[in-house]
Amino acid sequence: MYQNNKFDISVIVPVVERYDNLCKLYSEFSSAFARLEKYYEFIFVIPEEFCDAINDLTILQKGNPCIKIIKQNKNLGESVALSVGVEKAQGDYIFTLASYFQVDPESVNMIWHELMQGVDLVVARRCPRLDSKFNQVQSFLFHWLINKMTSTHFHDISCGLKGMKRDVFEEINIYGDLHRFIPILADKYGFKIKEINARQREEDSKIRVLRFGTYVRRLLDIFTIFFIAKFTMKPLRFFGLIGMSIGAVGASIVGYFGAYRLFGFGGIADKPLLLLGVILMVLGVQTISIGLIGEIFIFTHAKDLKEYKVEKSLL
Repeated sequence: MYQNNKFDISVIVPVVERYDNLCKLYSEFSSAFARLEKYYEFIFVIPEEFCDAINDLTILQKGNPCIKIIKQNKNLGESVALSVGVEKAQGDYIFTLASYFQVDPESVNMIWHELMQGVDLVVARRCPRLDSKFNQVQSFLFHWLINKMTSTHFHDISCGLKGMKRDVFEEINIYGDLHRFIPILADKYGFKIKEINARQREEDSKIRVLRFGTYVRRLLDIFTIFFIAKFTMKPLRFFGLIGMSIGAVGASIVGYFGAYRLFGFGGIADKPLLLLGVILMVLGVQTISIGLIGEIFIFTHAKDLKEYKVEKSLL
């Protein structure tokens, strides 16, 4: 639906990797949004390297003012694409949608219902899973590790379909590959989040074996979100714990050889382990110093930093 260039809902479709028939994707999901009886717009953010998809969308856009195409000169990743889409979006509610067939469009109605009940962010969970056991094991291990490290309980944060109030996206800061961790970042700020089941499409059931480098990057992303979720405002606790542990090991080694020499058990000049102990002590002090520098930065910029959301002030 469209009227007077004013939209209630903005649907952002970042096209950065694989994509299916975008015209068919739009047709199916636009029908689902039309049933909400709200004014909606679709924003496709797509790099110019996908020229065939751009041509198809351009044809679709003719006579359809609710479709917007944002062409990027370079593929800068999904986080950037989402941020660009939100900047151009007019709706008070933001939906994100994968550029390929992932879940059934009927899930849109359930997400909208939860948003109208006061939920800030609704995450679609592909359930039941139709893809291979290998994919399911990958997903389970990925989410198990994330949930353990961030104290959350999500099952499918990689699903592209999400619905949220606009201020959720405006509060959080995503970059790099942090787009898949939007629910965890929103949880850090205290937003109300709910996960709903959405039927997975048959088209999304193919086995996905990623390159080794991709698994390494995913693991590094998990450690990144762990630090952001737990220690952004208290870096000394993170680096201090690591530094003290390393320093304690080094001090134990040095202490042992000190006692070894003091009580006359022999010389220590030819003990390479002693050098390792000294190095570990120095490394421990340096690691703690990094945490102290972080604390100084947080202290001096505390007025400009905020990791909370005020829902309502009762005066």
